[in-house]
Amino acid sequence: MSDSDSNNARLTDNPDANKPEMPKVSNAEQLFVVGGFNLIQKLLLILTGLMTFGAAGIEVLAIYERGVIALADILLLFLYTEVVSMVVVSYTGRGSPFVYSIFIAITALARLIVLQGKEMDPQNILFEAGAIVLLAIAAIIILRLPKR
Repeated sequence: MSDSDSNNARLTDNPDANKPEMPKVSNAEQLFVVGGFNLIQKLLLILTGLMTFGAAGIEVLAIYERGVIALADILLLFLYTEVVSMVVVSYTGRGSPFVYSIFIAITALARLIVLQGKEMDPQNILFEAGAIVLLAIAAIIILRLPKR
């Protein structure tokens, strides 16, 4: 085996040798880009929270004008509360925003069952109830995972 063959063998044996070289990014550039995206994320979270407060206010006003509170209204307000909670968790970085997304999905499915329960096929109600159970199991698993 010649020297060039042994060099080629060493290059293919080393997995890092086959990877393309990453471009060098200065700390200032990285800080600027990451800081810029963090700022955009914070602004969008604030906008999401404000829009959620607005939607909740409109819903409360509609309930007041109707003079009747339905279960669907309560579930909708609960959805708004969970969105605000998810915004707070995402903004502060405390907790897992994934769990709040799962809670929102569970509440949305429950609201769908309540609103359309009488007109829906029984098998569809079972499918949605199964989806709620699956989401609840996923939330438990995420909450039980060790924190890193």
